[in-house]
Amino acid sequence: MTSRNHSAKTNWPALPYGEWSDTVTTLHMWAQIVGKIRLAHTPWTNHSWHVPLYLTARGLSTSVIPCDGAAFEISFDFVDHQLVIQTVGGAQRFISLGPVSVAEFYRTVLAHLDGLGLSTIIRTTPSEIADGIPFDQDDNHQSYDREFVSRFWHALIQIDRVFKLFRSRFIGKCSPVHFFWGSFDLAVTRFSGKDAPPHAGGIPNFPDWVAQEAYSHEVSSAGFWPGGGGIDCAAFYSYAYPLPDGFPNANVVPGGSAWSTNLGEFLLPYDEVQTSSSPDDTLLDFLQSTYEAAADLAHWDRPALERNFEQSRRGIEG
Repeated sequence: MTSRNHSAKTNWPALPYGEWSDTVTTLHMWAQIVGKIRLAHTPWTNHSWHVPLYLTARGLSTSVIPCDGAAFEISFDFVDHQLVIQTVGGAQRFISLGPVSVAEFYRTVLAHLDGLGLSTIIRTTPSEIADGIPFDQDDNHQSYDREFVSRFWHALIQIDRVFKLFRSRFIGKCSPVHFFWGSFDLAVTRFSGKDAPPHAGGIPNFPDWVAQEAYSHEVSSAGFWPGGGGIDCAAFYSYAYPLPDGFPNANVVPGGSAWSTNLGEFLLPYDEVQTSSSPDDTLLDFLQSTYEAAADLAHWDRPALERNFEQSRRGIEG
């Protein structure tokens, strides 16, 4: 039975993975379908920056997608719980989000695109998932808990805000804060500017050349998962590629963070942030300490890549 004793409107809502894991899996597959539609129409950008979704005031969106001289956008609306497809010509389609199977969601979305003259073919095998069920055959996953989806979105609102503050401290090459539908995580990645050794690849249903292009240069990357993929709780992560000597043994904060040998990265349970007296500072401490460990051990030119913390916190005034 899903508990209902925590308001979804709390600034940092509780996200116990075990209470909505089936919804996470279903929503992940839906996001992959929408993300692959964007992938099918969008010119390739380095590090796959052309494929993520972006946080909005109502959920997650593809942003504008070009299509044969026209353009459209697909958005998850987690306020009214619907998928919205809209074109620059003013046409709109609305698909109610509820407990329907991945296969039905796939057929419905593609049918609406056909009706709008935006016919799209995507690869139906889920990315980055071993033994994933093709979307058009997946009648197993069909859960949708509105309250927990709303909590998830409200958590993303907070996390996106803190990630952007962290990002503002860096003046070197840095990714946007964006939501990768393959791994189902909100992420931000900093680059040292130095070449990296070729990535070994081996990610399930993910071409090796894409991984090698994504990790063509040294990175320190951080993000947030709602749970799944070997993690039984919502968690923040931080990793470096290539792995600097000594990084797994680095002294990072807060105390709840720990190195995961299985995943090859530092993890901080979301609960440690959500229940903290200052969630923003707790998360920033994790992001900053793991970055500093990676950058120092890999000998990044930090003075050339960073800006004053207080300047980034204050922003531009007047």
